[in-house]
Amino acid sequence: MENKERKIMVAVDESEESMYALSWCISNLISDTKSNNKLVLLYVKPPPAVFSDAAGYIFSTEAIAAMEKYSTELADSVMERAKVIFNNLNATNINIERVIGIGDPKNVICKAVQKLEADTLVMGSHGYGFIKRALLGSVSDHCAKYAKCPVVIVRQP
Repeated sequence: MENKERKIMVAVDESEESMYALSWCISNLISDTKSNNKLVLLYVKPPPAVFSDAAGYIFSTEAIAAMEKYSTELADSVMERAKVIFNNLNATNINIERVIGIGDPKNVICKAVQKLEADTLVMGSHGYGFIKRALLGSVSDHCAKYAKCPVVIVRQP
C-alpha cells in the first residue's frame, strides 16, 4: 500500500526567522527525501493598495501599479531566498508547491491550511515581547490557536 502524501506547509516572509524555520523544517521534518512529503511554501502579500490615503487623496493608477509591482517582486524575492536554502541543504529533489495568498497573513494562512489540507504548519517566531505582541498581534499565536493542523513554531537560537 502506498503512503499517503504528507503536506507540510511553511509560511515564509521577508524575515530571517521564516527562512530559519524553512531550513529547520527541511533538516528536521523532511530529512528523508524518499518519504512521500510535499512542501508547500506560502507567502502572503498585503491586500491590494487602498485607493485613497487618510487625507482622502486618491492615488494614481501608476502609483497603484507600482505598489502592486513591488509586492509581486517581494514575493518573488522571498521564493528565490527559499530556493537558495533548498540548494544549500542539497534538498533539490523535494516536491515543492509555491502558493501566494493575498490579505491578512493570520487569516490567509489558516484558510490555506484548511483549503490545501496541510498536515503540519511550520512558522518562524519573531520573538516579540509581551507588549509588542499585544500591540501588533502575533500571526504565529493566532495560527497556533486556529489552524486546523498541528503547528510548529520555530524560534532561532
